[in-house]
Amino acid sequence: MKPELFLQIMDRAEQLKNNPRHSWTSSGRRESVAEHSWRLALMAYFVKDEFPQADLEKLLAMCLLHDMGEAFTGDIPAFEKSPEDERREEAVLAAWVRDLPAPYCGELTALFEEMQALESLEARLCKALDKLEALIQHNEADISTWLPLEYELQLTYGQRETRFSPYLRRLMEEVNRDSIRKIRENDAPKEDG
Repeated sequence: MKPELFLQIMDRAEQLKNNPRHSWTSSGRRESVAEHSWRLALMAYFVKDEFPQADLEKLLAMCLLHDMGEAFTGDIPAFEKSPEDERREEAVLAAWVRDLPAPYCGELTALFEEMQALESLEARLCKALDKLEALIQHNEADISTWLPLEYELQLTYGQRETRFSPYLRRLMEEVNRDSIRKIRENDAPKEDG
């Protein structure tokens, strides 16, 4: 790849560092799309022993690139994203991928199609971990950053995507326990100091 093109790609990818997500960090600032994607890849690495049949290289690529369209559109929270938003994000991403040189154009076209189909273990695992990462991040953030609808969403989001794996179901149960604990602590009467 020519250095000029490499730098153009890195420049576009840098937007993921600049684009904030709906989620907040434990330090009280908005999380970036890049931070979410990085931790999603880290999660994939640390569950590899639970999914030895998964192609880890492919899974890591999916995790790192799954939100690349947001380098063009910014992040729209899942509970606000419309089908039109989805189509727009997919279209700008497909146009960007088409302009990449071989072998990247073909590899990424196939990767994004596989992710969209959700038929392979890697694609389903990426999708499930993506949902879990968002839930974990919400549990780590101060509850004052939660919207009213997130109290219920925190306990239902990702249930369908994690259903295929006993391990992911157990992980979801643990995340839900953390969510319930956080909600109960917030609802507990505060003692006067």
